[in-house]
Parts: sequence; structure tokens; C-alpha cells
Amino acid sequence: CVSGTIVAVTAGAVGAVALAPVALGVLGFTSAGIASGSVAAGMMSSAAVANGGGVAAGSLVALLQSAGAAGLSGAATAAVAGAGAGAGAGVNRLARLLRRK
Repeated sequence: CVSGTIVAVTAGAVGAVALAPVALGVLGFTSAGIASGSVAAGMMSSAAVANGGGVAAGSLVALLQSAGAAGLSGAATAAVAGAGAGAGAGVNRLARLLRRK
């Protein structure tokens, strides 16, 4: 049903945007910097080793830390919302397929 798909897509988009800051914090990308002993710290260490001691500007670690410190940019919010919408649509489709069996 179309209305169920709209609800699932909207819930996925809104949920992903709302949970992105929580997920960043859990991984260790915080407003105070990268948390010691976290997944983020491991990623930063690996990136630094790969880049001769520094973390490259624009790298995944740098982008995630920026989002953890300052929040998602408009483009990042749109990307996260799009991914969440796609996930919501996929879950809705899977649920409809399972109900048919």
C-alpha cells in the first residue's frame, strides 16, 4: 500500500537523521574530540599510520569528527536522510514480502 510505503520512507529518513548524532557519539566522535579507547580512536590511529602520522583533511575520520563536534552539515543531513529513506523502503518491502508467505 502506498501510504504504508510513505510512512516507512519518512520514518526511515527522520529516524536516521535523529539517530546519527547518537551513533557518532557511541563510536567516539564527540563534541570534545575523539574519545580515548573508542572505535573513533582506532580509526584515527589507522588513518594516521596510513598517512605518515597525520589524519588527512577530508578523510572519513575527519568528516565524522567534524560531524561529531559540530553536527551534520546540510549535505550530510540530506545524505543520511536519503540512506534512512532507502532503508525504510527496503524494510517495508521485506515486510510486505514476508506477509505474503
